[in-house]
Amino acid sequence: MIKGFEPRLYQETILNTCVGKNALVVLPTGLGKTAIAMMLATQRLSLFPNSKIVFLAPTKPLAEQHLQTFLKSFQIDADKCALFTGDTAPAERAKQWNDLQLIFATPQGIENDVISNSISLQNVSLMIFDEAHRATGDYSYVFLAKQYQKRANFPKILALTASPGAETLKIEEVCQNLFIDAVEVRTPEDPDVKPYVQETEVEWVKLDLPDGFKKIQYYLNSCIKSKLADIKRMGMTKSISFISKRELLELQSDLRQKMTSGEQDPNMWRAISITAEIIKAQHALELLETQCVASLDAYMRKVFEEGRAGKSKAVKNLIEDASFKSAYHHVTQLREQHTEHPKLSALKTIVEEEFAANKFAKLIIFTQYRDTAVGIKDALKHAKGALTEIFVGQAKKKTTGLSQKQQIEMLQQFRDGLFNVLIATSVAEEGLDIPNVDAVVFYEPIPSAIRTIQRRGRTGRHDKGKVIMLMAKGTRDEAFSYSAKHKERQMHQVLKTMQTMTFEPQKTIAAYEQQTVKVYADYREKASGVVKELVELNAELKLEMLQCADYVLSDRVGVEFKLAQDFVDSIVDGRLLEQLKQLKDNYIRPMIIIEGTEDLYALRNVHANAIRGMLATITVSYGIPVLRTKDAKDTAAMLFMIAKREQLEDKRDFSPHTNKKPMTLQESQEYLISCFPNIGLNLAKELLQHLGSVKHIINASLEDLQKVAGVGDKKAQGIKDIVDSDYKK
Repeated sequence: MIKGFEPRLYQETILNTCVGKNALVVLPTGLGKTAIAMMLATQRLSLFPNSKIVFLAPTKPLAEQHLQTFLKSFQIDADKCALFTGDTAPAERAKQWNDLQLIFATPQGIENDVISNSISLQNVSLMIFDEAHRATGDYSYVFLAKQYQKRANFPKILALTASPGAETLKIEEVCQNLFIDAVEVRTPEDPDVKPYVQETEVEWVKLDLPDGFKKIQYYLNSCIKSKLADIKRMGMTKSISFISKRELLELQSDLRQKMTSGEQDPNMWRAISITAEIIKAQHALELLETQCVASLDAYMRKVFEEGRAGKSKAVKNLIEDASFKSAYHHVTQLREQHTEHPKLSALKTIVEEEFAANKFAKLIIFTQYRDTAVGIKDALKHAKGALTEIFVGQAKKKTTGLSQKQQIEMLQQFRDGLFNVLIATSVAEEGLDIPNVDAVVFYEPIPSAIRTIQRRGRTGRHDKGKVIMLMAKGTRDEAFSYSAKHKERQMHQVLKTMQTMTFEPQKTIAAYEQQTVKVYADYREKASGVVKELVELNAELKLEMLQCADYVLSDRVGVEFKLAQDFVDSIVDGRLLEQLKQLKDNYIRPMIIIEGTEDLYALRNVHANAIRGMLATITVSYGIPVLRTKDAKDTAAMLFMIAKREQLEDKRDFSPHTNKKPMTLQESQEYLISCFPNIGLNLAKELLQHLGSVKHIINASLEDLQKVAGVGDKKAQGIKDIVDSDYKK
């Protein structure tokens, strides 16, 4: 079933394990993890000819790459394969699902389809999780693996990664979340792998910081140490030499928890503010030591703008600090003098030397920050032989970026030789097949073993490779480099130990025997833990655009759901009263659920009587009960129990689009049209004004609907699908 492929011995050995067990396969980049996936897919389809294979990858470019690999080598009709990403409408995914045999997808879309029950995992015989180290916390892989084990008739899981992490607990979490029975690990030193590993030369370029940089370094360190001394005097920390960002965030969290539990030490608020100042000063120091002046200057300018605008007390205090002000003064001088970090000139020399040695060379330069990527491109614009492009993720707040389609196009241009230097942020680290890269340059070392391995794996895939590491001496570059090496050694030790461990056989989770209930959830809640927990409870979940309430549990019960922080915020910004009015107007038994164990009176600088007054208004004036829950699991259990009482005991079916008040004719028309997919009240009014009546809207052609402002192709097609499609129960 695989064309032109001769498996290597280690691939056959690993496959043998995968056939019998759910397996985590850890293989260095370029050694054929996808080939093992194809071999296992062949075996599963021969065993279950009418089943489906789902191949999950964290990004669209990576999912599409796997699809193209399968299409080249796997003997299957192309129309039996499809790419499912956020660009594919949910209705289209549901429509195609039954006719497909190989589905390549990003996990979030499939997760939403499972939640809304628009696809069935029952007939999936293999689910492949690429970049499996992501299967921690609330990432979509975790939910999908659990649902797959629960729903599939013959489940089989294959997890693939080059680097699952260095911590035993994290690797164990990945294995537990993906129902792993066995771990297969190969390192470049293993005898069955070594013949296929290309030699990779690692070169360190160590640079001295100029005196101007050392002066700024001194001022920023002085600022940090003075603030650490302040919180040490308060008894909040023991060290003033160094404290990591993680430790600072943990300290903040501990202090907030103590305040919530009733401790009244006035130093706590001050300590929380000081830790925020230290975090910002530490970030400035990191940018100074490891990045370019433009990145540091942009960051510090932003801090001073925020401080002058009075956005936070911590920032306001920081810009008043004499050492921090002195540091910024010298940064401004560096910018005005066009002085740059020595890494940039060293990088230009490296690039020119690589192209002098091989004019057909291809390079990838990795950096942490987009601002630095721009600085690198500018520094290389006159480098001999270099044609550069910046490869970044999708646009973030107030920044530019590449759509996933543009990322795919740019990678193809790089393969085709339209440019020869790819300046990339972390988006290019995972899995992407970029063949024949002659050298990878780390603009800065990174403390993550996973990301170091992934970056390094972009070279030496098909021929001898080269890795060049830039390091500023006497900076956190040195600490990050040591940390990554230590974690990588630790990772291999942990994995070798786990390979000899005996796992308890994973069992398919039996479906719940209890009667199910129907829960309508607002589509904006789809990413919440509550929705996933409701699916775990076997609720028949339906995602809708609800005009008010976040959950509808019967024709009379609508629930407004708020996290504790959001509840207090909604009091301050005035949203809550309008939400209460709508809830009261639309449901006979409205209620509010507040999730979280935090003390409502300690979440913001709001007088306790203001919160008490609002609680009194909700319960007495509006007659709406307020329930508290601990977490997402507790909230889901509460919603399920209320729905069960309403639906199973009283045997009432219902629709989410109910209103206990009689509506006028105009309101009824608007309401009816607003129920079409993605239309809503405002667009319903536009449609009615443009086309004149409900009848005219229903009878309108696709072209007439598209002429209405705000409707567009997808919404118009959604209306036509509802109106024209046959009803199938």
